[in-house]
Amino acid sequence: MRHGNLLTSKQLTRDDVERVLDRAGSLASDPESVADSHEGRLLGLLFFEPSTRTKMSFETAIKRLGGDVVDMGSVESSSVKKGESLADTVRVIEGYADAIVLRHPQQGAAKLASEYVDVPVINAGDGAGHHPTQTLLDLYTIREQAGLDDLTIGIVGDLKYGRTVHSLAYALGNFDATQHFISPESLRLPREVVFDLHQEGASLKEHESIDEVLSELDVLYVTRIQRERFPDENEYRAVAGEYQLTAETLERARDDLTVMHPLPRVDEISPDVDDTPHAAYFEQAHNGVPVRMALLDLLLGDGDE
Repeated sequence: MRHGNLLTSKQLTRDDVERVLDRAGSLASDPESVADSHEGRLLGLLFFEPSTRTKMSFETAIKRLGGDVVDMGSVESSSVKKGESLADTVRVIEGYADAIVLRHPQQGAAKLASEYVDVPVINAGDGAGHHPTQTLLDLYTIREQAGLDDLTIGIVGDLKYGRTVHSLAYALGNFDATQHFISPESLRLPREVVFDLHQEGASLKEHESIDEVLSELDVLYVTRIQRERFPDENEYRAVAGEYQLTAETLERARDDLTVMHPLPRVDEISPDVDDTPHAAYFEQAHNGVPVRMALLDLLLGDGDE
């Protein structure tokens, strides 16, 4: 990945994933080892959609590496509001930054942006497409909690529009993992993703009830029903609140089950789960910093070989 782009988790091999995760583990245990390694480097943040964890963890990551950020700010306060194209925006930012982190509502936007610039482009979420850096921190968390091989994982909620789900499903295909996808029929995993996973030899099953598989799982990855992705408000209302995980629900799970969530949550995980030993979603969010530090360290060209 040196000097390249990270646009989708489909481009990641097992070696790529393990290299980033190993580097992240090293940085998590000794962050001071790279405190000035990227001094003077600037990371361009272009977020066309709201973000808390992704944006702030990228900013934290580059600053802990000794660099800094240039931030486009809100769409309303930028030239995008005047009608500037994405291609023109990234070509301008290329002159200011050593790499670009892009979040955009349109699927494929990061790939398009990468065709117009010569600095690395990192996809921080493109509509209902992919979110590969979230996937890397998810994999790091899973590896720390349960291991990535001989893994049984349930992924529940919005599988149709959930870009974190699509990215994670593809990346898990590199490992010995059985994936159980749990959703209402209207929010099932897109058929093209299912086809791709089958083509890659991934082990997957689809369900409509958590209870069908809960007792088998090492990891339960919960996602929000994303109101903003639905073209029809009535479609959203028909499935909102379909799955709600509580401490009582988890009494039927294995003692070592790990519960994850990319956040933000609404009502799909009850606050009473937070105090159980299963809850790993806040640690998962914190893992975004060392993982994104590792990724930037490698993409910017000064990471360990």
